[in-house]
Amino acid sequence: MEDLVESILDYVRADYTDYAVMINGEWGSGKTYFWNHKIKNKIESLQLNGKNYTTIYMSLYGISNLEEISKKIFIETSQLMDKNLKKYMGAHGQTTIPEYAKTGLDMANFFGVTKNGEKVDYEKFFSTDDKVLCFDDLERANVDVVDILGYINNFVEHDHIKTIIICNEKELATKFKSSNIEMKTFIATYLLDKQNDLAKSDEKPMVEKIRDKIEYVFDNANDYERIKEKLIGETFEYAPKFNYIINGLLLRFENNPDLIRFLRENTNLIISTFNKSGTRNLRILKHALNDFKKIFENVNKAYPNTNRRVLQTMLIFTIAVSFEIKAGKITKNKFVNIQSNEEYKAILVSSRVLMDNRQFYIKEFDNNYYFNFKSEYRFFKFIEIYVRTRIFDMKALKQDMDAIINTIDTEKLPGYKRLLTEEYWKISDEQFPGVIQEVLEDVQEGRLQLIDIVKLFSYFSYFIKRGLIQNDLIATKRKFLEGMDKAVKNSQYCDNVEEELSRVGINETGPEIEEVLKHFEDLNNQLEEKMYKDKADDIFRCIPIKMELFYDRFDSECMEFPIFKYYDAYRMFQRITCASNEDIVRIKEMLIDRARKNTDILKCEYKFMKRLKNVLEDYCRGKEINIKLVMLREFARDLGTVIDLYNQENFE
Repeated sequence: MEDLVESILDYVRADYTDYAVMINGEWGSGKTYFWNHKIKNKIESLQLNGKNYTTIYMSLYGISNLEEISKKIFIETSQLMDKNLKKYMGAHGQTTIPEYAKTGLDMANFFGVTKNGEKVDYEKFFSTDDKVLCFDDLERANVDVVDILGYINNFVEHDHIKTIIICNEKELATKFKSSNIEMKTFIATYLLDKQNDLAKSDEKPMVEKIRDKIEYVFDNANDYERIKEKLIGETFEYAPKFNYIINGLLLRFENNPDLIRFLRENTNLIISTFNKSGTRNLRILKHALNDFKKIFENVNKAYPNTNRRVLQTMLIFTIAVSFEIKAGKITKNKFVNIQSNEEYKAILVSSRVLMDNRQFYIKEFDNNYYFNFKSEYRFFKFIEIYVRTRIFDMKALKQDMDAIINTIDTEKLPGYKRLLTEEYWKISDEQFPGVIQEVLEDVQEGRLQLIDIVKLFSYFSYFIKRGLIQNDLIATKRKFLEGMDKAVKNSQYCDNVEEELSRVGINETGPEIEEVLKHFEDLNNQLEEKMYKDKADDIFRCIPIKMELFYDRFDSECMEFPIFKYYDAYRMFQRITCASNEDIVRIKEMLIDRARKNTDILKCEYKFMKRLKNVLEDYCRGKEINIKLVMLREFARDLGTVIDLYNQENFE
């Protein structure tokens, strides 16, 4: 960087120049920081021919016409003409006028007369040999770049003012190609048609013909190169060594001694993660470190004894996720469905062992950012949520930290979790027999979830076939089936079986696997039946005491779901007869409306509806007439409409 600074100073010192210099670098790489902290002060400390140099900086970001540039230059130079303004800025250590202050200054101050009645010092105003212009963000202007460079050329060629242009030429090239693309495509297509090139059946695709015509007719890039060749004498590539800027980024945390000490101790980790991001965007890194400040403070406040290795991993993860999301490498939702470190590791096992390309991104993310960095806990849901949504979820923090406290030492993990979340080869030979025995006991006693037992059988089948354990495969299968029968009492229904099984790190097949899977399917169906029966009981229990709650839940959960398939018609009859007349009418209307809108989904309720109709008719037969009885008769009658809709031929 010092060589680059010296080269720019040589340009400023030169007696006569009729060209500008350009500093080219990627967005967020610190070009503006470099100007403010390295170049500007050194230029203003120069004294040549008895004069001190003055720098005038202008960002072209958002400029929509050339007149705005003129105004900006005038505003920047006007501070030299007002002694009161200059005195104030000196007393307060101000070197530039804040943007908002420029807007609010009295406009009379900009047109020759200052507030204290002084006239413009024209000698100073007309002087050009002691000024250095700096135009930043060239590619972000809303004016044609060629026009801007032509405008700047007036200062350089006619006034010989030293001029420095800061930009990202890669983005300029993109801007040339993408500007007014609809208009360019229309005109290119029109010209091709007039030249009968559209009808030609040559080998060149139509898209390529249009693109070539656009480049031929609208070659702004060549205009840019021509004026650049005339205006720019030297182009300096700005690709700073990261160590140069890291201290400046960390200085913002100097009022937090614990944080800045931690960051300084892990500077190499920050640099390494930054380099692995594949970008040069220091702006994203600055934001990531700001995010980590909040993370570090909250973790240390709530969990003061957090392991140093965990904090280091949090630092890596914060920077990595920030770059992946904010640099546009992925969509924000890439990590949304991963809820825990355990799920993250299970995906890694699946992707590495089975070469599962569905999880290719997660594998690449882990291989890139955690290469040569060993840590058992590498995914933090609360950090992912914070970076993605800007919401600091304290509940997610607690869940992550509780899991870390319980699992930071993998040897304390239950054996079945070690098999499901680690590559099995990471378990030492000394520990392996104990892990196998522990898992087998958990399976036989039915302590695990059904889906986990199925996953574990794949591992046992794999280990037996390769001689890692000496158990008989048939006998082991029998123990697993018996364990599944016990586990069903405390297991939850699994509604994403395929996804769960895809995370198994062993790709085993065979008749034993098929038998275990079939038994699981039967038991899982039982769990589904039980789950929906429990749900039906819970919802219909609201009749007749909590009718508003019933209506809310039925409307949100049951309009497109056959809930009556899992409920007894006689129990429903009992609840309906206890409801008010108004509720009887409302329930009947809901059932008819629901059946008409979702017939195909709900037709499996046919038997229930027919049974309910029969029970209601039997109840109403021979009874003394009253309003409720009439309502119940009409309910039974209108159930016929629902029954007809449900296509009874398939269910009788």
